[in-house]
Amino acid sequence: MRRLMNIAPQRGSRWLLALLPFLLLAMIYAVASADRRAANPGDKVLPPVSAMVDAVQRALQPDRRSGERVFWSDTAISLKRLGVGLGVSVAIGLAFGLAIGLLPVVGATFSPLMAVLSMVPPMAILPILFIAFGLDELSKVVLIVIGVAPALVRDLALKVGQLPTEQLIKAQTLGASTWQVMLRVALPQAMPRLIESLRLMLGPAFLFLISAEAISADAGLGYRIFLVRRYLAMDTILPYVAWITLLAYLADVALVQLSKRAFPWAHLERRA
Repeated sequence: MRRLMNIAPQRGSRWLLALLPFLLLAMIYAVASADRRAANPGDKVLPPVSAMVDAVQRALQPDRRSGERVFWSDTAISLKRLGVGLGVSVAIGLAFGLAIGLLPVVGATFSPLMAVLSMVPPMAILPILFIAFGLDELSKVVLIVIGVAPALVRDLALKVGQLPTEQLIKAQTLGASTWQVMLRVALPQAMPRLIESLRLMLGPAFLFLISAEAISADAGLGYRIFLVRRYLAMDTILPYVAWITLLAYLADVALVQLSKRAFPWAHLERRA
């Protein structure tokens, strides 16, 4: 008897199945928008697609005062903040994750601390960060680091701690030092897991970024969304939200391709 769990879609049908939910959501939005505008032609909650296209075109035009293209400048500023925050988080995750997972003394010292830090709600300490680091770029980057780094450290430490003991013993038998075991045995096997963890943390990282920009910033995607919300400019807000989602998705795809190209052996089992 052929079971549903054993039916795998072909390449062409995969694309169709992937598009179906998006088409369904678009249809639902179009119908809901038409209904609201039929009842109230001035409705701003669910603007038509044409209004959102016009809003995007306006955002792409140079600003009359500064000459900047606001949409692209907001994107560049937000991506810079996000990139710095994630870069620092990855460095902390690698350093502490490898040390905690491989060195029992370090694990006994810092593992409880990382467990506690990973439970701290970053948004709750955002006012503290503004007080301690000011309202400039540093507080926004620190918020991303606090929200992302402890989770990366814990996940990487678990991966390193699960390495077969035989590998570590064989490496030491062949004369490898602790440093060599960390770099040549633990690090290569931990990197694919680090990329997977980073993929999972992209959503929270964008959340922390947008939240910080909404509260205190003079540029950025989050700043722009909360700037126009006072005018109920949903024709601008919705495209910005869609753009942020697309950026996060493209970053996720890039990380997947990076993992497959840099560590193909980690994906052999999945392909099989």
